[in-house]
Amino acid sequence: MEFYNRHEEIKRLKTALEASQPRLIVVYGRRRIGKTRMLQQVVKEGDIYFIADQRETKLQIASFARLVATKIESFDKVTYPDWEIFFRSINQRIKKGTTLFIDEFPYLVKNASELPSILQKLIDEKEKLNFHLVLSGSSQQMMQKMVIDHHSPLYGRANEIIKLTSMRPGWLKKALNCSYVEAVEEFSIWGGVPRYWEIRNDSASMEEAIKKQVFNIHGILHEEPMRLFLDDTRDTVQIHTLISIIATGANRLSEIASRIGKPTTQLSRPLQKIIELGYIKREIPYGVSKRNSKKTLYKVSEPFMLFYYRFIVPEKTTLELGYVDQVYKQIFEKQFSSHCADIWENMCRQALPNLFTNSLFKPGVRWWGNNTEREQMEIDIVANSSDDRELIIGEAKRSSTRNISAIIKELEKKAKTFPLVRNQRIILALFVKQNTLKETPDNVFIFTPEDVVKALS
Repeated sequence: MEFYNRHEEIKRLKTALEASQPRLIVVYGRRRIGKTRMLQQVVKEGDIYFIADQRETKLQIASFARLVATKIESFDKVTYPDWEIFFRSINQRIKKGTTLFIDEFPYLVKNASELPSILQKLIDEKEKLNFHLVLSGSSQQMMQKMVIDHHSPLYGRANEIIKLTSMRPGWLKKALNCSYVEAVEEFSIWGGVPRYWEIRNDSASMEEAIKKQVFNIHGILHEEPMRLFLDDTRDTVQIHTLISIIATGANRLSEIASRIGKPTTQLSRPLQKIIELGYIKREIPYGVSKRNSKKTLYKVSEPFMLFYYRFIVPEKTTLELGYVDQVYKQIFEKQFSSHCADIWENMCRQALPNLFTNSLFKPGVRWWGNNTEREQMEIDIVANSSDDRELIIGEAKRSSTRNISAIIKELEKKAKTFPLVRNQRIILALFVKQNTLKETPDNVFIFTPEDVVKALS
């Protein structure tokens, strides 16, 4: 698949690597997010790119030496007893200004905990160092501990720290060459992970890809979450359990604690860890302080994870017995619309700042609570402008059968009874699969998947 996006990250990398003084650059992010493909865009002739694995240190050094020997003649003819001698030997013989890339750096550190301290000594001798060093890794927690944690030997040494995150839906549309409506549906399954897009592209349709690569026990992504968890923790069971509970509807801390059979006080740290890894998020109603834990909901934030824990985990036994077609037809087809609607809502919230360019708006959030008539009410999207003079109140409806005029009337009623309006200009926003109105009311903005996907490019 063609390489897409990452323009800002590549620009930062190239600028750093053009410096006359040696640079330390750290790149990290979850597996399959595109770190290796991105780094390959900046590798120059003469650079050295080593991908570590989980073998013992002695074997890793020998393997690394053989790679270096393709650039430095006979480098592998010597036995290097430890990493310090290895790197100092490279430094003595390497051409000044060369970049040394070490991919999956945490694998080396697992078997040689002294390695960060060795690199620290080399980096602190900048006047003697002849190469740039780029460290990359999929273990997010380990990379943070080795570089960002103030106790780490490499703390404060990095000239660039780049965390790769998921790509936006607009790039998925280009990668899959699909319509805007299809882009929303595809994104609700594969999310913003480029490697998933490649796997999807190997199949003729979304249905074929889901059945072959996710539902089938031999599929590349059938055990994907557990592989991801192993990068960052030994306690994969706890993460697996918590995400499974949240994905199936237990969103309050008390509900999660009840389902898992533990007091709420024992869940704060593991939930925070999963949030830091990017798999779940806290959701708090518009206008409520983040300190208000009673209102907090926990939601699965990554589309593929939500899809996996909604459709694969509950049907694991059935799928392992080979009933792939039956699960797809009886479970997935009946529930997919609801699943896609959740992802669509979140896309609409994220798109707001690019949809309203005359004022600076924050991304939208959901609101729920009692309205001014003391009735329970929920609003899909609420966002205020940076100057707090304007307030967007919006609804996201994925169904194409709903009467848009009726939805607008419902939205107007919600706006009138919304209790948090403070002398602000109200802007109504409606997000629909298809705009069937010939004329749009003056106070209403209507957006379709085309608008949202373009805004998220």
